[in-house]
Amino acid sequence: MTEARTLRRALGVLSLTALMSATLVACMGGDDPEPLPTLDGQQPLVVGHRGAGGYLPEHTLEAYQKAIDQGADVIEPDLISTQDGVLISRHDPNLAYSTNVASLPQFADRKRVDWLVDGEKQTGWFAHDFTLAEIKQLGGISTDAERPQQYNGLYKVVTFQEIIDLAKAQSTKLGRTIAVYPETKNPTYHRDLGLPLEEKLVAMVTAAGWNSKTAPIYVQSFEPGSLKRLKTLGLATKLIQLIDADDYNLKTGGLSYAAPYDRPYDWFKAGDARLFSAMVTPTGLAEIKTYADGIGPWKPYIVPMKGTLDAAGNLRDVNGDGKVDLRDATSQAPTTLIADAHKAGLFVHAYTFRNEARRLAGDYKGDPKAEYIQYYRLGLDGLFSDFPDTAVAARTDYLKETGR
Repeated sequence: MTEARTLRRALGVLSLTALMSATLVACMGGDDPEPLPTLDGQQPLVVGHRGAGGYLPEHTLEAYQKAIDQGADVIEPDLISTQDGVLISRHDPNLAYSTNVASLPQFADRKRVDWLVDGEKQTGWFAHDFTLAEIKQLGGISTDAERPQQYNGLYKVVTFQEIIDLAKAQSTKLGRTIAVYPETKNPTYHRDLGLPLEEKLVAMVTAAGWNSKTAPIYVQSFEPGSLKRLKTLGLATKLIQLIDADDYNLKTGGLSYAAPYDRPYDWFKAGDARLFSAMVTPTGLAEIKTYADGIGPWKPYIVPMKGTLDAAGNLRDVNGDGKVDLRDATSQAPTTLIADAHKAGLFVHAYTFRNEARRLAGDYKGDPKAEYIQYYRLGLDGLFSDFPDTAVAARTDYLKETGR
């Protein structure tokens, strides 16, 4: 046999072997599934919103630990400042909303009436009037009356440093990375009080060894000016522009815009008349890309909700329970926001997913997993959930659906 004939026969055997191998791989579905429709092709993140707020008083160490125990990839603290300049985890500067301060007689004289927070008059007790030592006397309470109330007052307000320490310790213990997702809350308000958040945040992130794009931290804000200042101060982490609105407009399927949820407060103070809705346009996304890595939109920017109108143009109580809410609405065709953001090079982390039936559109039939899976299929890069266990379970179902 000549060398050429030997070579041709060898190549023929190799070709047959390759064909058989390819056929076998095809029959088995292949070792490497197609990338997911997220920006990086990886599975979407589950962020424990204020911890596991569906189960325990939010923003407490116990709520964060529960979120981790339930499989959350990330835990999310909102950051405000004490009188002595310590960053603590609370959603509102008004401590009356989420702590038992109103029931503690030693602080009765701290109550303020018609105190302005981002232009809104509030009555209550405000963090800037309390030192950290005093804050530590307060207990967190559930902010939703439909959720467990038996833990109210039991768990203390925590500092950002305690949350960093928890994430690091749990990452080591569990052998998986627990990331942190802090928000600068009411940053203009704090700066006007002489208690700026950004400088302290940058110092703490740097001290934690996390000042890089690859570090297990995402920093978010509703105010573009806060994110831009963080960059100016040298923060190199992933930055996220949050995008809000006031409420659903179930008649139109759109959103309503009313202060203080119509625009970033720094835009308002600067006389910028644009609404949050300007951020979800291609032009708005391109502007965000100049200072941030992702967006955090309220979820109806992605899947709108619309009610049913009667002959007079009024919203119908479809399920006959005597009130009109999301249970009487249906989810509409998704917008192009995720695709538009990905095209601009921005990832998308939507908020907030919850289990309660009154917060689910009627076509989900009371099943929160149906909502999660819809968003996962759309290519959402991550989401904030008050019920991380449900979000993780739905993600598992979705990944199985994709062959993972």
